[in-house]
Amino acid sequence: MPTTKQISILIVDDHPIVCEGIAAILERHSGFSVAGMAYSGREAVGMVAELEPDVILMDLNMPEMDGVEAIRLIHEVTPQSAILILTTYAGDADIVRGLKAGARGYLLKDSEAEELILAIESISEGQMCIQPEIAATLAEHVADKELTDREVEVLQLIACGMSNQAIAESLFISTGTVKTHVNSILSKLDANDRTHASIIAIRRGIIRLPD
Repeated sequence: MPTTKQISILIVDDHPIVCEGIAAILERHSGFSVAGMAYSGREAVGMVAELEPDVILMDLNMPEMDGVEAIRLIHEVTPQSAILILTTYAGDADIVRGLKAGARGYLLKDSEAEELILAIESISEGQMCIQPEIAATLAEHVADKELTDREVEVLQLIACGMSNQAIAESLFISTGTVKTHVNSILSKLDANDRTHASIIAIRRGIIRLPD
């Protein structure tokens, strides 16, 4: 009697206890086998080449190389890789970056075990898998104007508490140019002031404060 091939899975998360917890859930499922665990994006890229897993569970915020960059590199080398983002970040900017990089699905870590199992099975069969609440977040911001790279840089420095003068000196631009960028940022984010813009940007995953 023929046996069904198990889905091999690489778990990528910088918290070993999280990896072990996910592995314990997956190993109870007869159709899955945990091929390995990586604790950084850089380590994950090397392990994918070595282990060739069917599915990769990828966190976003990790040391050395974040999840989005790891997804991009893995997708360039092995575009057939089925990557499921498994994270705590639910901002629309995080979601868009991850999916654009090549992930097939996006799942939050507070999901039920059954949701994770179904998501792994779906993306291993070539399907996309995005939670309804994640899809709703994307739909909410689909008409929003996107910030330019320079505006994101300025906003990151605003969130770090820098004045317009300090930002101008840091980016080698005039204070007038900084003010123009700030006004554009406030308009695009529909923010009342610099602090409000920073809060919105952090919530949406447009910027992230340094650890």
